[in-house]
Amino acid sequence: MELWIPITIAAAFLQNLRSVGQKHLKGVMGTTGATFVRFGFGLPFAVLYTVLLNRAGGYAFPAISAEFLGWVVVGGLMQIAATFLLVHLFSFRNFAVGTAYSRTEPAQAALFGLVFLGETVTAGTLMAIAVSVFGVMLISVAHAALTLRNLVTTTFSRTALIGLASGTSFGVSAVAYRAASLSLGGPTFAMQAAVTLLVVISFQTLIMALWMLARDRAELSRIAAAWKPSLFVGFVGATASFGWFMAMTLQQAAIVKALAQIEMIFTFASSVFFFKEKINRFETIGCLLIVCGILLLLVVD
Repeated sequence: MELWIPITIAAAFLQNLRSVGQKHLKGVMGTTGATFVRFGFGLPFAVLYTVLLNRAGGYAFPAISAEFLGWVVVGGLMQIAATFLLVHLFSFRNFAVGTAYSRTEPAQAALFGLVFLGETVTAGTLMAIAVSVFGVMLISVAHAALTLRNLVTTTFSRTALIGLASGTSFGVSAVAYRAASLSLGGPTFAMQAAVTLLVVISFQTLIMALWMLARDRAELSRIAAAWKPSLFVGFVGATASFGWFMAMTLQQAAIVKALAQIEMIFTFASSVFFFKEKINRFETIGCLLIVCGILLLLVVD
């Protein structure tokens, strides 16, 4: 088994834990604060991983280039934009369609990988991505009064366009992070990923902190009051991102993001076994499609 596969699965599991933690924080702070903690409280762990690789692992710090910083800025800003667009969808009554289209990130990452990095994927890989993306889209609309026909015909609705924009932003950020990490050129994929994470998360922390200082200082107090759960979110978030960056240094962003759809399986496993929630037919079909897409991806890749 190629190393990027278990790394991606572990990152998806940790991201699921981060999402659970952020949902909890939404009860004590706003969207901006819940988004910030994944960066601000993840920063110390990003520093720790980088220092450990340098001191304990003996890996030298790679040289930082203008190309690297350019990709970091693009990736960091696009990830923030994608997150805000996704959260903004929940203010709409019919947000299900938009959420479904935001899940097209792997397919869009394949396109941006071709445009920006000249990377191509095989027909089998594209089919695997399409199957898993469709499965996630089915899950997203499982509880909405929608049919497949409605899903297609509402492509140009406001929520669908916001969802597509979110997926686009996530896709661009994933490709930008891969480009940034690869531009470092060594000394090892883990050190490249750690340095990329450290610089990205520092940049995002600074941007969001300045935003709150200028627009919502009360949010800073709410974040400080909830520092313990915020620290947990920061830890699992930074560790998940470290996993994503390592995987995307080893493999194309589109393929990594396609396998990352396994996060939905973890989410439903938690819902069924821990919260005793029932899943409906569309959710079941969606989960099966995700599994089929992942198996196909592993076979053809």
